[in-house]
Amino acid sequence: MENVDLVVVGAGWSGLAAIKTYRDLNPDSNVLLLEAADSVGGVWAKHRLYKGLKSNNMLGTYEFSDFPMDEATFGVKPGEHIPGETVQQYLEAYAERFGFTDRIRLGHRVESAQHNLDSTWQLKVSHGEELATVETKKLIVATGITSQAYLPNFEGQDTFGAPIFHCRDMQQHEPEILKAGERVTVFGGTKSAWDAAYACATSGMQVDWIIRESGHGPNWMAPPYVTPLKKWLEKLVTTRLLTWFSPCIWGDADGYTRVRSFLHGTWLGRKIVDAFWAVLADDVVQLNGFNKHPEVKKLQPWISPFWIASSLSILNYPTDFFDLVKDGTIKVHITELDHLSDHTVHLSTGEELKSTALICSTGWRATPNLKFLPEGIDRELGFPWSTDPLDEEMVKAADEEILRRFPRLRDQPTPNPKYKPLNDEAEAAVPHPFRLARFMVPLSQVKDRSLAFMGITMTINTTIIAQTQALWIAAYFGNQLTPTAVEHCPAAVRAASDIKVEDDAELNLAWETALHTEFGKYRYPGGFGRRNPDFVFDAIPYVDLMLRDLGLSPERKQGMLSRCFSPYGTEDYTGLVEEWKAKSSKKP
Repeated sequence: MENVDLVVVGAGWSGLAAIKTYRDLNPDSNVLLLEAADSVGGVWAKHRLYKGLKSNNMLGTYEFSDFPMDEATFGVKPGEHIPGETVQQYLEAYAERFGFTDRIRLGHRVESAQHNLDSTWQLKVSHGEELATVETKKLIVATGITSQAYLPNFEGQDTFGAPIFHCRDMQQHEPEILKAGERVTVFGGTKSAWDAAYACATSGMQVDWIIRESGHGPNWMAPPYVTPLKKWLEKLVTTRLLTWFSPCIWGDADGYTRVRSFLHGTWLGRKIVDAFWAVLADDVVQLNGFNKHPEVKKLQPWISPFWIASSLSILNYPTDFFDLVKDGTIKVHITELDHLSDHTVHLSTGEELKSTALICSTGWRATPNLKFLPEGIDRELGFPWSTDPLDEEMVKAADEEILRRFPRLRDQPTPNPKYKPLNDEAEAAVPHPFRLARFMVPLSQVKDRSLAFMGITMTINTTIIAQTQALWIAAYFGNQLTPTAVEHCPAAVRAASDIKVEDDAELNLAWETALHTEFGKYRYPGGFGRRNPDFVFDAIPYVDLMLRDLGLSPERKQGMLSRCFSPYGTEDYTGLVEEWKAKSSKKP
């Protein structure tokens, strides 16, 4: 049996940031990073890369503050989207630069995590045919929520006689599938479906693309530069002025309470907010030309961008995607996939599509890719598929409070009358969201200081959030930070609550966690808000919240104008760890 101080599970952006930051603060610690894949990268691991795959982000917004992705080393020029292979190489270089490659064990899958009575964790780890045990004082689960692909069952799939696979596994099928002159079917409406359709079409294939009439429709795909001012979209969502137009339950962490209260708490303010989102939506519609071609029109989203979150994606293709739709290379079918037969996909319209493969963009399982023990601990950990650890009356009161503060959220988008879940296991079909304080720590484990989650948040500001969460968790594990609620539990909720706590601070934290986690289902019904934190314009206020917990300034720029009108980027958070070390060293 091996004994260590910390185990990080998952070698994506979050996991690498976690182990690097923890070692920065605890240089003598014995740490391990366990990764089931054979390379680092998470969603950018080598086995998940295929022809033409690029990041939504352009150079400068997909890197850590302390390790710029310079053009000379990585070959990406300003204004270019980053190839998947380059992202993976960058993450490998990051581990090498900071000297922890010897702490990474690839091909090691954590099968289970047993919580011991002394607050340590016992991990069962498989490596090939071998099974080993690792005891650790601290555990960070950084596998995120895009690690376990969901692949539905189709009637007649046993007779299909051709590959059926999830977009995640595109690479391993690439040699046999991407062949000019062949015909392929793509199923689903998310960004990965767009990517798969483009990869096939630009390989000379005929693509039939099925988007369920009973689903959520196509996701929003915006050009890299939007609004009449042609602003870089990635920078738009990190500009404080524009973040104010997004109602956010933790928004006051940015310090601009009055302007937020006006925009979301008054009739006039809400009219201004509605106008902002209408301009943003119309701009994307016009730029994409949805109203100029009947086939392109099929890809116009069914819901306002106000209601969606990180599924807001970017057209990061070297050629015009919509030209492939206009010329018929990609044929869009808004209908149902009825059944399969020999190399044929049958639609509910009766149409038959000959196909050499069925590529599915069908989401991810909500359950984690490791089992937590003892049995029943899932509820204590606040997992969405378990019974809710929060009191029913508290949750109800939190819902009412959210709608009181943000009346705009009462007017929810009209649901698709034909909607039906692809499967109860997929999408966000869960009883409640992840119940994690600050979206990282289970309420039952706050005093334990031995478990934290990273990457549960879905956002396009991956790197800024990953490095800030890593510092927050390292300080928390080191007993130098205690999650403390800004919200105060109302007396009526306090009296009605069945939650047994030792002091008011615990109850306040439970109440704040109810507010923060419930908020997503009202704010982002077009995203995954019912299951996990999923946001776009709310990322910088979330970083502000974590920095305030750490006692560090969220005002990373000089002067009021710059703070409000200039976009925040990774460069604004350079030296966070050093700031924290200097601050904590002054404590008595």
